[in-house]
Amino acid sequence: MAGNPRAVRIAALIQRVVASALESQMHDKRLAGVTVTEVRVTNDLQIAKIYWTQLGRSGHEAGERKRAQQALRQASGRLRTLVGARAGLRLTPTLRFIYDEVPAEATEIEDVLTAARHRDEAMAKARVNASYAGDPDPYRHDDEEEADGSDSVTDEPAAEGTDETDR
Repeated sequence: MAGNPRAVRIAALIQRVVASALESQMHDKRLAGVTVTEVRVTNDLQIAKIYWTQLGRSGHEAGERKRAQQALRQASGRLRTLVGARAGLRLTPTLRFIYDEVPAEATEIEDVLTAARHRDEAMAKARVNASYAGDPDPYRHDDEEEADGSDSVTDEPAAEGTDETDR
């Protein structure tokens, strides 16, 4: 997140203020398990995008996420007021809450990599005692044919009564 150093400092301040407010001052049960993962502020300090994630119960993630999104939308005014009071800015940025998909995607990627690792280990075990299905070296080597004296092309004339054009 290179860019305006002031925007970076304000983003870090907003992250601390919002995270502590969610933990201690917001008494909404829908916000249980909500974690602020990152805050990005535009260079003109007008908009702060707050990325969040939530630890939910297995099987209920989608519903809990919708309820938490609604609670964050409803609490955005109060959170903006807290940010303005602690930041001391002339203009407090508008807070936009965006669900962070990265942790869920990272978990899926880890699962795929684990499955691939298990398949690779199974293939390695199968290769230990494996042998080729055909000849060990199925390719024709020109130097062996010259040594045998036999060529694949025959120099014998066609049998009598056959026309070479019929072939």
